[in-house]
This record gives sequence, structure tokens and C-alpha cells, in this order.
Amino acid sequence: MPIKPAIPCLLLLAAMAGQARAADRLPAAIAAPGETVVLSVHAEGAQVYECKAGADGKLAWAFREPIATLLSDGKTIGRHYAGPNWEHADGSAVTGKAVGNAPGATAADIPWLKLDVTAHRGSGVLTPVTTVQRIHTYGGQLAGACDKAGEFRSAPYAADYVFLKKG
Repeated sequence: MPIKPAIPCLLLLAAMAGQARAADRLPAAIAAPGETVVLSVHAEGAQVYECKAGADGKLAWAFREPIATLLSDGKTIGRHYAGPNWEHADGSAVTGKAVGNAPGATAADIPWLKLDVTAHRGSGVLTPVTTVQRIHTYGGQLAGACDKAGEFRSAPYAADYVFLKKG
């Protein structure tokens, strides 16, 4: 019967690991000191790229837009799309503008971001949000050459979005 006492210990360790992750130090470029978390969600989707001529006239993949589902406890609670915009199922939504970034864990991972909220729509959980952080990114970078202007490709990605408010 020594297994039964081990179960509460394992649960405590799991809880402590979750707290450690929540307290992970963020890079200064995306930190939001003095702000409090309103909502944290996981996103699964794709980063969409378009083949375009650069300033040098050469074709290259250019980021166009994100398309992602926002999840909480495995349930869909909203969506993320061009703007960038985040919409919650309760009707509230925010638009953001990137103001800071930090590299992802690998070259295949899109950067972590800090975005200032520039617009609000509707009323709900996102109404007080002033800052959005994109962290724990996985994938999303598109590699390889593009051969035809106007062609689109997508790269699957996942990330966590943290919605914050001042104070």
C-alpha cells in the first residue's frame, strides 16, 4: 500500500511544476511589469505566407496572416486572425500592434511577441485587455524558396496567448 501516499505527493509536484512554468521569466522585450493576467489560452493554427518580390526584386515568402483556434481546457473559446485580432466566444475582441519580440526556442519557431492593444470590440472577458503576449511558440516559420508571385503557403504553429490589463 505504499503507492497511495505517493499520489498526493505526485499531485503536489505537478501543481508546483505548473506554478514554476507560470512564473517563468519572460525576456525583457516582451515582459509586461505591473500588468495582471486576464486570460491565458493555447492557440493551434497556421501562419500564412505569400510569395512576393522583395525590395531587391527577388521572390521571397512574406508573412500574410495568422489563422488559429483559441483553446482553453481543450475547448474552443475563440479565434485569432489577421489584424492581428483575437475574438472570444463571448463577443469581446481586441486588435494589437507588435511592440516587442524575442526569438522562439528554435529556428523553426516564430518569435515570442508583446503587442499593445489598439482597439476593442464588443463587451466581455477581453474588454479590459491592454497587452497581449505570444509565448511558448512552436513551429510557424516557413522555409524554402518561392517560385511564383502570388502563391500562398502555410506553416502549422502553436502558441500560448496571455491577455493582460494594467494594474
